[in-house]
Amino acid sequence: MAFKDRTESDELKNFRSLDNRMILPSKEKQIYSNLEKGYEGEVKFDQFTERLNPNKFLILNDLLLETNSTSFQIDSFIISQGTHFPCEVKNFEGDYYYKSDQFFAMNDTEIQNPLDQIKRSGTLMRQVLQKIKYSTSLKSNVFFVNPTFTLYQAPLEQPIIYPTQLTKFFEELNARTSTLSDDHYKLAEFLVKEHKTGSPYTRLPAYTYENLKKGLTCRSCCSFFVKAGETKIVCSVCGCIDNIADGILRSVRELKLLFPNIKITTNLVFEWCKVIESKKQIRRILKIHFNAYRRGKYTYYE
Repeated sequence: MAFKDRTESDELKNFRSLDNRMILPSKEKQIYSNLEKGYEGEVKFDQFTERLNPNKFLILNDLLLETNSTSFQIDSFIISQGTHFPCEVKNFEGDYYYKSDQFFAMNDTEIQNPLDQIKRSGTLMRQVLQKIKYSTSLKSNVFFVNPTFTLYQAPLEQPIIYPTQLTKFFEELNARTSTLSDDHYKLAEFLVKEHKTGSPYTRLPAYTYENLKKGLTCRSCCSFFVKAGETKIVCSVCGCIDNIADGILRSVRELKLLFPNIKITTNLVFEWCKVIESKKQIRRILKIHFNAYRRGKYTYYE
């Protein structure tokens, strides 16, 4: 188990909701696709790090740190005796080539060089460690996890781990002598504390409450074709059965994610869910799970 687990970013969850409730512009549609693909690759990478001996390694996923007013992200940071490993994970599909220190797709489109990314994050991580007078060796690598990925003309000296090398890399890493000390745990706790929860890289499209499709969605397939009874929600598409309280609370979380400053009221949730016929039922569930506050003529919940 990782010392810091990987979770879906708010940006990804926002995009999922918006993609279901509006037509995303083509640019944002591509960003969303890349986010889904990137997260899928990180989860695949985690299958390898989970095999590492927890008595020898500490794994911190999705670190967003800041030093000297500069933010940087590390997909995974592996702490071990003697050397720590910043990991950049890429889920690129298909064929690419390397030329003049740049990455290109086969149609000659230049893409952001992940080697530059890992070099930058390694440099900034050293600055973070220097500030707390923590001395260690860092060995950064870019991990390509998609089995369809091929990179032509790649120089041998670059810190690249290819899909066919993943198993061997982690077997050899696991075989290393490594004894975790109190300093390692203190560093891990410090980095988790320093982790920024609000990403500065959000690229969501413009949207308003009025232009989003309303309706309670299936927790399994995200379909709007659900029927609500007194206690259950049934999806007409995949047959998923959900507790009605869980469905309402899921809708509230979605509202708060999309509109962080919105006041949650019975009428708002009723309008958002659409298929629930009883406001009284919504009010009862909100009272159980949230604190109620009065503002003028209406009650809101937090």
